[in-house]
This record gives sequence, C-alpha cells and structure tokens, in this order.
Amino acid sequence: MSTGTMKKSHSQWSSRMGFMLAAAGSAVGLGNIWKFPYMAGQMGGSAFVLTYLLFMFLIGLPILVLEWLIGRRGQKNPIHTMEDVAVAEGHSKSWRWVGIIGVVGSFLILSFYSVIGGWATDYIFIAAKGSFDGASGAVTQQIFDDFRGNVSHLLTWHTIFMAITALIVALGVGAGLERACKLMMPGLGILLLILVGYAAYASGPSFGVACEFLFSPNWSALNGTAILAALGHAFFSLSLGMGIMMAYGSYLGQDVNLLSTARTVVILDVIVAVLSGLAIFPLVFANGLPPAVGEGLIFVTLPIAFGNMAGGAILGILFFIFLTFAALTSSISLLEPTVELLEEKTPLGRKAATITSSIVIWALGIACLLSFNLWSDVKLFDKHIFDLLDYLTSKIMLPVTGLGTVIFGAWMMNQKRIRSELNLSPFWFSVWTLLSRFVIPVAVIFILVYGLM
Repeated sequence: MSTGTMKKSHSQWSSRMGFMLAAAGSAVGLGNIWKFPYMAGQMGGSAFVLTYLLFMFLIGLPILVLEWLIGRRGQKNPIHTMEDVAVAEGHSKSWRWVGIIGVVGSFLILSFYSVIGGWATDYIFIAAKGSFDGASGAVTQQIFDDFRGNVSHLLTWHTIFMAITALIVALGVGAGLERACKLMMPGLGILLLILVGYAAYASGPSFGVACEFLFSPNWSALNGTAILAALGHAFFSLSLGMGIMMAYGSYLGQDVNLLSTARTVVILDVIVAVLSGLAIFPLVFANGLPPAVGEGLIFVTLPIAFGNMAGGAILGILFFIFLTFAALTSSISLLEPTVELLEEKTPLGRKAATITSSIVIWALGIACLLSFNLWSDVKLFDKHIFDLLDYLTSKIMLPVTGLGTVIFGAWMMNQKRIRSELNLSPFWFSVWTLLSRFVIPVAVIFILVYGLM
C-alpha cells in the first residue's frame, strides 16, 4: 500500500474524558458564542432552539460518530485513513479526496481563525486598560476600527495566538491537546457560569427580557430560511467536515463508546451556546443596545455594556479570557490534522511538523489580516481574502467533505460491522440506516446549496 512507509507509532488519548473534552473543545468555538445566540433570538427563539437541537442529534451526531469511527479504523491522518479504509472495504483509493479536502479545509480555516483569536486575546488587555470606561457606541466602534487598521498590532496578536496554538500541539496528543483541554474546558465552564451569574445579577429585569428573546417560541419566524440556518449551524458547530474529528478518532481505542461520547459532546456544545446567550444578551438589553450580529456584537456592542456598568472592567476581562479559551480549544484542533499528516508521511517529528505547518498557516493569515487594511481594495471573485477563504471553506469544502464522509460510511462500509461496533439493536440500526443513507445526505446537500445561494 502507498501508506506502507508511514511511521507506525501512533498516540492514544489517555482517557475517555480527555478525548471528550478535546472533542467538545473543538466544537465550542467563536461561532457558538456570537452567532448562535443572535440566530436564536432573530429566528423564532425556542422554536429555533428546538429545531437546532433536533438537527444536532439527527444530522450532526451521526456524522460525528462516522468521522470518529472511520478515524479509529484507520489509525492514521484523515487522508490515509480514508484511503486505507476504502481499500480494506474493497473500494478505490480515490476516497482519500474526502480526507484531502477536509485537511486542506482545516488548514485554510486556521489561517483566518488565528486572526480572530488574536483579536480576542488582545481585547483582554484592552479591557484591562479601562479603554471601555464610559464608552459610547462611537468610541467602541472607533477602538475596533483603529485596532483592525493597525497592521503591526494585528500581526503581533495573530503571531502570539498562532504561537500558543503551535506550542500546545507540538507537545503531542496527551501532553498537549488532552492536557490543554482538561485545563481550559473546565476553566471555560467556570468563567461562563460566572458571566451568566453576573449578568443575571447586574441586569435586573433585562435577564428576563433576554430569556424571552432567546427562548420565547415564535413559530411564525421559523420559516424556510430559519430552518436551513439551524441545519447549517448544527453541522458547522460540531467541527464536521474539517478532518478534525477523523484525526481525533485516529487516537481512539476500541473501548470508547462512540454514540454515548458523541451525545455528551453534542449536549456540552449546546449548553455552551445557550449559556453564552444568557451571558451576553442581559447586558445588551440592560444598556439599551441593539443585539448586533457577528463580530460587532462581541467587539463593539458588548464593550459598551462593560464600560457602563459596575464591575464592568473585571467582567470584560473575564469575558475575553473566556473567548480566548474557546478560540484556543478550536484552533489546536484545526492544526492537528495537518500536523498528523506531516508527522506520519514525512521525516519530520512532531515538533518540526508543528513548526512547519504553523509557519505556513501564519503566513497565509497575514494575507487575511491585511484584507482589513492595506489590502482592503484587493478582491478575488469580488471578495476580500479573509471573506473568500471563509466562503470557500464553510460554504463549499466542509459540506462536500461531510457529504463524502456520510456516503462512504453509509454505503461503502460493511454495515454489519458498524452495527456491531456501535452496539445497536435491530430497531436503532434501522433508524441509523435510514438517517445515514437517505436523510443526512439530502440534508447536507441542502446545506451546500443554501450556502452557495
């Protein structure tokens, strides 16, 4: 086989808990914190939340399980795992393209994700300096605009964030990824609970307003667009289609129950998303601010609230530490598939593979950060470099990889062995077969078409 010269030593997670926290850490990212709460509020409240939950379990969870299962079968990087498993099942090596697209996707995503991670990290110190004290919307917007316009500043924090990511990954699966997530995920949870508690205390009646905003069912708002948005967010929020979960699965032993572990990861991901909304929107409403979407909510709107409330400076520091933790647990997972590939298919050791891939990703990230300032007039296919990479990965590459994974798992692999490996009863295996062979592929095609449109 073409993979015969591959290095044979392969790390393993030391415990199910370590693996679960690492997988949950990958899933819990910046999108959960600023995107999900806004989507829930604007698209039907609890009607949207219930739809999102349904899709998380019906669509996201089975794909997550399949990525882990394939990764565990192959015990290699996503590209050669797909190739080897395909050959073992009597199919073409061309299935490796599913792994190739996934690994390239995670590589490209990290280049611009690191830029945003750098923003979050620097905002810890901006909040600590008291820059938001008494600030109006115009002031926080100016702080943000000046920040994005300062090339050397953006480069510094992009470099720092990428260096921290590389340091963790270079330490290996156990000492790096697993240990970091065992520290950061509980820390992230504690910080989030503190933020929710403070929001409930400081915002008064606005906490109830925020709960209504997030959870009051408005079925009339749950139109086709909202349903497709819930479907798409359920897919992306679990880090599917990036080669990450296949890489993480390659470090798994046979003793881990994939279905129960996936269920726990999905629940943790949803809890963080919902609690983030309960931490953010009470402060937004208490200060009479608009619940803006995207980066503006985090870097412009919330700083106004932090600057105009008792203890807001401390709250701002804690919030951006929380945001940085969430960004780091995702960024280390984005780097892992590329590092695993280089470590296995080249003479490079773990540290050298991490340094090499990190430098290339860091360099591509410079092009992304320049799209906010010096290269703001540079466009490819009518998009800035940052936006183009985001569009290419999230709208095309990730759904294509997810679709390839589920088709391979449901149609190309021995289903009796999958049933045995997942320990499914005849009834639940019938449900699994219906979902994986028919429902999920159609749903992912909808995500792909919706994204392109």
